[in-house]
Amino acid sequence: MGGLRSRCGTLGAAEDVALCRCGVWMSFHYQPATPVHPFNPDRYLLQILHREAVPTGPTSAAMKALIGLYPLIRQWANIHLASMFPSGSYAKGTAVRSGTDIDLFISLKHTTLVTLEDIYWSLFDFLKNRGFNPKAQNVSINIRVDGVDIDLVPGRLQNALGGYHSLYKRKVRSWQQTHVQRHVAHVRSFNRLPETRLMKVWRNQWNLDFPSFYLEMVVIEAMKDAPAMNPAKRVVRVLEYLRDKFPTSRFVDPANTNNVISDDLTATERMTIRAAADRALRGSWAEFIR
Repeated sequence: MGGLRSRCGTLGAAEDVALCRCGVWMSFHYQPATPVHPFNPDRYLLQILHREAVPTGPTSAAMKALIGLYPLIRQWANIHLASMFPSGSYAKGTAVRSGTDIDLFISLKHTTLVTLEDIYWSLFDFLKNRGFNPKAQNVSINIRVDGVDIDLVPGRLQNALGGYHSLYKRKVRSWQQTHVQRHVAHVRSFNRLPETRLMKVWRNQWNLDFPSFYLEMVVIEAMKDAPAMNPAKRVVRVLEYLRDKFPTSRFVDPANTNNVISDDLTATERMTIRAAADRALRGSWAEFIR
């Protein structure tokens, strides 16, 4: 393959070099001061994974955000609060240090009788009145706390026993069903976390509009039935899928077959991602991600 290779030349053994200075040819014996090792894409990608690692556990940014915001959310929800927990990329193990918001899911009891739209905008107004600068997104509300972006996702349990929630979708003024724990289990079960994290770094650095869960599903599909391979070959396989199959592939939420994830992007937006993947395949590893 012509792309995704080192563009740096290497100098081998000592050699005689002739050059011209002021019209006079001179010869000298060139000996490299230190040997130049060939570029190793696998080592390069592993270094990026190490750099982009996100701490977990009780002292992590996600848990600190949860502990810090819980009293405030408890005040807003009052007796209707069922639970509050990290969700999204952090919970799934696909977060990257350089470009991840912290997702906190706010679970309200199924007995909460106000509409989903009222729940969403009530939380928005509450945060605004408490001095935050909330940003209305699709199903979440973004706030910034101590320099950290936090996405709050309010949802109402559908019943007292299961984990299914109903969410308000602001962009279409409708609702959708979701199951956070099933999403987490689904992504983790395929064990494609390293290549998913690398693709998220690529998405972020190239400013691609590519929703995280959609991207996670694409990586799982691209790597389906793949034999054991090193990190560089895994990334190439995903990029080839994005170039060759992604624009016309249909992806459905594993927790809700009525939610077609691929509809989150327009055909034009999918073609933009395809073009970026094609460009990456024809470029160098340093151009792919830094």
